[in-house]
Formats: sequence, C-alpha cells, structure tokens
Amino acid sequence: MQGDSIVIEPHHVKAAEGICDLLLQQIQDTLASGARYTLTVAGESGSGKSETAAAVAEQLEGAGIRSFIFQQDDYFVYPPKSNDRARREDISWVGPQEVKVDLLNEHLAAFKNGADGVTKPLVIYADDAVTEEQASFDGAQVAIAEGTYCTLLESADAHVFIDRDWEQTRAHREKRRRDASELDPFIDQVLTIEHDIISSHKSRAQVIVNQDYSVSPA
Repeated sequence: MQGDSIVIEPHHVKAAEGICDLLLQQIQDTLASGARYTLTVAGESGSGKSETAAAVAEQLEGAGIRSFIFQQDDYFVYPPKSNDRARREDISWVGPQEVKVDLLNEHLAAFKNGADGVTKPLVIYADDAVTEEQASFDGAQVAIAEGTYCTLLESADAHVFIDRDWEQTRAHREKRRRDASELDPFIDQVLTIEHDIISSHKSRAQVIVNQDYSVSPA
C-alpha cells in the first residue's frame, strides 16, 4: 500500500530470526528442487505483520534468497477510508469479506507456479483510491503474503501466526496511526470482532510468534 509506514524494530528482527531458524532448511530444500516457496505472516491489527514480513525478507536476503512481499492491504475491496465508512454503515461488513482473498491466493499461486509477475491492486492511502500496478517477480524465490486474513491462503507452503491480541497491540497502532478514526471507540468494536475471527486461524499455522516475540513450531 502506497503511503504506509513500516519501521522494523529489534523485536521484529528477533521474530524474523526465529521464523527463519525454523523454516530456512525447508525453504532451501524447496528452492533446490527448482520450485519457489510461499509463506504468510498473519495476526491481529497492530501485531507487526508488515514489519515482521519485511524483517523475514531481510533475513532471507542475508542467506542469498530474494523475496517478494504481497500486502493484504492492497487487496481490500474498498480503500481504507471508504472501507471505514462501509463498516460504520454496517458492522457485519467486518471480516474476510472485506478482502479479495481469492485474488490474493491466485496471485500467490501464480508466483509459486513460476509466473514472471502479476497485475495486482495498489491502494493509494492518501487518495483513498485503488489502482493497479505490474508486479515483477524477477529474481524472487520466496513470496511472503502478510495481512490479517493471510492464514486463509491455500497457496502457502507455511503459515506464520503472530499471537498478540488487539489490546496488546494498541500501543503499536497509536505509534503508526494513519488517521484519528483508527483509535476511536468504534474501532475497538471492529477489533473485537476481528479478534474472534482471526484468533481461530491460529490452528492453521505451522509457526507461532509468541507474545515475547520468541518463535515456536505450532
């Protein structure tokens, strides 16, 4: 998403190191077979999905493996401010239906199957608009899809789940705040609903980032 801010902090690096400790051999074995590797990083709002995904990509780069990152934020049906209005008009809009999960899964599968690139959505935050961009996979051997509902993607070789709830991540949301509406009482309602949905996805993951940013197999 154009206009988003990602700041990688030491705890994100700690999590990324743990993730790579668990998955690097599997990734290298997959690449040695001539295939590409796909993984997801999911969790609740403010849990550090974007930062952790970027930190994993940096760790893999250090091992000589290039990555491409898919941001779920680009695959929302509506851009951020319009999506906020849709939620306020009908709170039942909150959930995976807000996201073009099937399209994101299709693009992740295209990467896995050797595509050179895809034409994907691109959200322009400041304009509250969705446009398109041609994403090139040139040189990438691993694709990382990050976002709240990415554990639902069937085209991933491994799912990483960040086990921190919305109350624990409020400080992070305050730090990265893009709009005042993100922290009003209505958003707490939204995050409560998201918690009930997203926490149930933990059982689909193979790798868990714990509350202290240590990492363990599921």
